[in-house]
Amino acid sequence: MALTENAAIKASPHASAGGQVGRASPSRRLPLRELGPAATLAALILFFSLASQQFLSIANLKVVLESSAIPVVLVVGLTFILIQGSIDLSIEGVMAASSMLVSLLIANSVTGSDMGWWAILAGACLGSAFGLVNGLVYALLRLPSLIVTLATWFVGLGVATLLFPGRQPQILDERLTRLALDKSLGVSALVFLALVVAVLGWLMQTYTQFGRISYAIGRDEKTTKQSGQRVRLHKILAFALMGLISGVGGIMISAQLAVGNPAAGEGFLFPAVSAAVIGGTLLSGGTGGVLQSIIGVFILEVLRNGMIQLGVDPYLRHVAEGLTIIGALVVGNWSLRARLRIVK
Repeated sequence: MALTENAAIKASPHASAGGQVGRASPSRRLPLRELGPAATLAALILFFSLASQQFLSIANLKVVLESSAIPVVLVVGLTFILIQGSIDLSIEGVMAASSMLVSLLIANSVTGSDMGWWAILAGACLGSAFGLVNGLVYALLRLPSLIVTLATWFVGLGVATLLFPGRQPQILDERLTRLALDKSLGVSALVFLALVVAVLGWLMQTYTQFGRISYAIGRDEKTTKQSGQRVRLHKILAFALMGLISGVGGIMISAQLAVGNPAAGEGFLFPAVSAAVIGGTLLSGGTGGVLQSIIGVFILEVLRNGMIQLGVDPYLRHVAEGLTIIGALVVGNWSLRARLRIVK
């Protein structure tokens, strides 16, 4: 029994000196890999504020917040996957399928459906179902998460294409579109939704067993399993959560577009993964967290917005983004670069 308890303590990166597993918060020490992303964000803000008078204007800051809403929501779910040492590539497909389902079940210009809030719930449930399938196949059949979720990505795109009625259904229910149109304190309800998701994700990571075991799996899965923890269950829960988050992302993009589009999730996957890693949530697992990933989101969004303010050529923007990603990774993760070579 003593051996089992000791194994559990070693498996958790947040065990206290007294042998008790504490809250799943990052270490109080602030090494370079944790200060790097925050320093990068501060440097970008300082540079663009000096280079452009409009960058720090209230109007432009609102634009940054609006463009960050969906990516913030996505990286909250993705963080738990990465902390466990896995990856989820199905985000865009799940978002597309959920978006199409919502647009066809809610009041629209093509079908006669008018399910109101039930349509929104259906979109979230579809996302959860995709995530649950990902988790079951990955954890029970022991297949690589990269391959499993890549397949689900294409399945989700296929479902969205099959649901597409031939012409874009315009969403007529204002309860959904107002989430993106109505402003409070100058920003839409989507920004406040992203804030709520971020807070809930941080609380889950910091104070729940799910958060603690997720870190333990990423640090040392074998020891965590030997300590008697239900590793497979926590893996399944992480993917189910990511599916739910992707479904919510699909609902949010539907509110912004006000139409059903099978390509609604296009362009969200790799920026989300890049943002999480830039912020310090390593692909190898066991390191980082929700707040770190969110910092990564703002690094990318501030960089893109700042270059637009300066009138940088779109092709050069991609070059600058790539160099910033590499620079942030080198500064923040140089001491742990060997761990980045492994993705379970």
